[in-house]
Amino acid sequence: MMRQLLYSFLIFSLFLFSCKSKTHTGSRVEIAQSEYENSLRKLLRKKDIDYEQCEIYLRAFKLEETLEVWAKNKSDETFRLMKTYDFCTNSGKLGPKRREGDFQIPEGIYHINRFNPQSRFYLSLGLNYPNTSDLYFADKTQPGSDIFIHGDCVSVGCIAITDDKIKELYTLANQAQSNGQSIIRTDIFPIQFDNEISVTHLRELADYQLNKAFWNNLEQVFWDFENTNKLPEIRVNEMGRYEFM
Repeated sequence: MMRQLLYSFLIFSLFLFSCKSKTHTGSRVEIAQSEYENSLRKLLRKKDIDYEQCEIYLRAFKLEETLEVWAKNKSDETFRLMKTYDFCTNSGKLGPKRREGDFQIPEGIYHINRFNPQSRFYLSLGLNYPNTSDLYFADKTQPGSDIFIHGDCVSVGCIAITDDKIKELYTLANQAQSNGQSIIRTDIFPIQFDNEISVTHLRELADYQLNKAFWNNLEQVFWDFENTNKLPEIRVNEMGRYEFM
């Protein structure tokens, strides 16, 4: 009887170990790809976008706490909205990031400049903060750095969207890069400027006048894409403002 119980325990232990090993086999990127590639292919196909030809654009809104994913074929001129993720948490207040430790999520025109497969927050996509505009206005010695879109549900200036969502987004961004997209633009706005409630909220803020010129500049960028679904090239002028080329 004891021998039979011992044998059963060993079989059960091997079963548990094999399941645990299977769960952790491969890198985080490989796990994410295995979980989400097929569903991403189907989602893109519904939008008439080829997974092997897709390019993406990301657009975030701090007040609404949403991150939009837009996509198109490389040969297309216009993007189509593919998916919207909710922030898991938020950090700071409306307004640009101007110094290290202010807990602000930046506002401006950015792009993904690094993929981090071993993030403390599962997976993460790094943004090129501070950009040229930020360096014009921000603290000259400590403007801040290391701003990411990542998993988990904690933020001190980053956009957190949970592990499951970052698995999906990371897989799609990784594919877009593999397809030859060298610049994955990521715009971060204080609000959705087509939402009158949000616009009213923005105008009632105590520091609205302080940030008014900056927000008006971002609103021009918002409406250009909203009206065309295209991404014209943008540069930063000598006054630190975004302008179309």
